[in-house]
Amino acid sequence: MRILISGQHGQVSSELQKRLKVLGELVVPGRDQLDLAQPEQIRRQVRHVRPDLIINAAAYTAVDKAESDAAAAFVVNAQAPGILAEEAAALGIPLIQYSTDYVFDGRKGAPYTETDATNPLGVYGQSKLAGEQAITAVQGKHLILRTSWVYSAHGHNFLLTMQRLLQEKPELRIVADQIGAPTWAGTIANSTLALIERWQAGETGAWGTYHLTAQGETSWFGFAQAIGEALREQGKPCANLLPITTSDYPTPATRPLNSRLDCSRLQREWGVSQPDWQTALRECLAGQA
Repeated sequence: MRILISGQHGQVSSELQKRLKVLGELVVPGRDQLDLAQPEQIRRQVRHVRPDLIINAAAYTAVDKAESDAAAAFVVNAQAPGILAEEAAALGIPLIQYSTDYVFDGRKGAPYTETDATNPLGVYGQSKLAGEQAITAVQGKHLILRTSWVYSAHGHNFLLTMQRLLQEKPELRIVADQIGAPTWAGTIANSTLALIERWQAGETGAWGTYHLTAQGETSWFGFAQAIGEALREQGKPCANLLPITTSDYPTPATRPLNSRLDCSRLQREWGVSQPDWQTALRECLAGQA
């Protein structure tokens, strides 16, 4: 099996590379070979590799920058996935695409299901939703996996930022009124592997859009508390944490207050479930040691 994976050095791509090598040959080109901002380069690369599966783990993820850089966000997050879907359909192979909780406005009082109306609050969410729509319009085999609050042991993410700041500062103010599920990139990769194995075994559920996050929920403040507790267990210094509201910490892009995603459809259709966020965090931290 030959799998083409985009986003060579990204959080999810890096975890996919560790886990999916058991399946066969992984082709993971750098941006010089597969730049999602270059449509013709995308087509050339897919036609050259002729993979059995495409996984798009690359994206424009600078949520605040996207507000003033919409054209670039839409090229990478909307146009490129549509092209990948077209090329996958031409080869008769599936495409796996990762999306986001930002396609919702966060005003619902319960976890979002796949059938809930989308209403992104900013450019990033709009561009990711446009990517979902471009893939769906092609009508090829695809899985769009919406996730949230992604972190890992490398790159730029909340976990690593907190680990640094908690040891540098005496006090930190963290938003406590945004609720979601911190999701380790390793969890996403593990679930992706399980989905591919189901497909290989002919045990597929319906193709389409699914939610894939860790189980449970917390706030950014609660996530920071868990990271701090792990630091203290290691005998490291840890700042005092103070909860604040979203309005106390204005950003260019509006964040959804409710990022909870109901993942029961993925379990029901494909038999794939995720661990709770605390368990996954401990596993990620154990890998750092």
